[in-house]
Amino acid sequence: MTAHRERPAFYAMGRGTGGWRDWVTLLHPPYTAWHLSYVVMGAAVMPHLVLWRLGGTVLAFFLAVGIGAHALDELNGRPLSTGIPGRSLAVAAGVSISAAVLMGLAAGGWRMVPFVIAGAVLVCGYNLELLGGLIHSDLWFAAGWGAFPVLVGAYAQHWTLSPAALVAAAAAFFLSLGQRALSTPARTLRRRVTSVSARITYADGTVAELCRGDLLAPIEKALRFFVWAVGTVALAMALAR
Repeated sequence: MTAHRERPAFYAMGRGTGGWRDWVTLLHPPYTAWHLSYVVMGAAVMPHLVLWRLGGTVLAFFLAVGIGAHALDELNGRPLSTGIPGRSLAVAAGVSISAAVLMGLAAGGWRMVPFVIAGAVLVCGYNLELLGGLIHSDLWFAAGWGAFPVLVGAYAQHWTLSPAALVAAAAAFFLSLGQRALSTPARTLRRRVTSVSARITYADGTVAELCRGDLLAPIEKALRFFVWAVGTVALAMALAR
């Protein structure tokens, strides 16, 4: 069955206009909130939560991931089909990633250098698919967008890591693998599939015809629920402190 033309993502507000709606779409709001929640979780498992350091770390990750990484991703292939000019995307990526790097170094000095370098390599290498896409994989995504924010959120509190932070990072790693297991087929259905023809025959003989929307709906519903679940868990952990 042929499906109508889909938006490139369930959170996409516009397509190809280059206006403010494209910029909002570029931020991947639900996914950005999801990964910023990992920063909060990391900070919350450390003793003596320092709110201003948490705020600074969240802001740095918003700049690096919410803006920088997503601008590079759009620059590399236009997966969201926005009308934002390439030069604007390049400037947004350069400014936001540089600002995040400077924030990290200003807050932690030499203590943050390994994390700053690792973050810059992950953002550029993953989203631009450098080295033949060597680090553009599910495992690297889980490490860079799941475990890494937890570790940095924890470390930025007191320049040390606790066993609890390592366990939280492992949890974020596996949650991110789950995210990819859902988001990859969702992207395929929205961006690459033009039609779906499927039939289900139940034990009682009933036959149901499925279209692309029938396959897409439960996947994206689960993703939306995960966004809210991870965000509320992070908020609960912060409030408990």
